[in-house]
Amino acid sequence: MNDDILIINQDVQIPLAELIFRFTVSSGPGGQHANKAATQVTLSFDVANSPSLDEASRARLLAKLANRLDKEGVLQISVQDSRSQVQNRATAVARFQQLLADALKVAKKRRPTRPSRAAHERRLQSKKQRGQIKKGRRGEW
Repeated sequence: MNDDILIINQDVQIPLAELIFRFTVSSGPGGQHANKAATQVTLSFDVANSPSLDEASRARLLAKLANRLDKEGVLQISVQDSRSQVQNRATAVARFQQLLADALKVAKKRRPTRPSRAAHERRLQSKKQRGQIKKGRRGEW
């Protein structure tokens, strides 16, 4: 296993050199540590122009991740879960890997099914029974 390559699935592998990391100061409480340590990580990946993606994968990612991409087709993931920059970077890479793997999965085609004749008849029988109960409630008091 190569540490310079990120394996998404059996067809797609992305070199870590294509990922751009930006580090900024995290928001929220944390006092002196939060004010001086740039622990928030923003991972950027250019889906539209990545040389590691074939056209089918690129089209699938652009369609599935459309709401997460900017106008240029760049995916950005921000993580500020931990106080550690290294841990946030690892979390961002893991989320990126999972996001791409989920987006590249091909959904199974739905096969239409019908209820069996016995199930259909049971349903109609229970409806008739319910109707008889209601009919029995009507009448002269």
